[in-house]
Amino acid sequence: MEPTKKEKKIYIGTVVSGKMDKTIVVKAERTFQDRRFHKIIRKTKKYKVHDEHKQAKKGDTVIFYEGQPCSKMKYMYLERVVKSNFTDTLDV
Repeated sequence: MEPTKKEKKIYIGTVVSGKMDKTIVVKAERTFQDRRFHKIIRKTKKYKVHDEHKQAKKGDTVIFYEGQPCSKMKYMYLERVVKSNFTDTLDV
């Protein structure tokens, strides 16, 4: 009997903080319908995501996935930056 390979759970979220070394905090939002009242509910959760090459900045939209734990609180890994936020580089 061969072991089956588990598919990665993929999430999309917005970077909230990028102040830690090789770690970003991403807010992911999911929507679902309540079983009893059939109302659409939105829930958000913050994840600490491992960013090896420090490519994501605050405000960017990113895709990340679940993997083997990297530390006590970090078990998500950055796949790629979907949309970059350029407001941090502008001088106002």
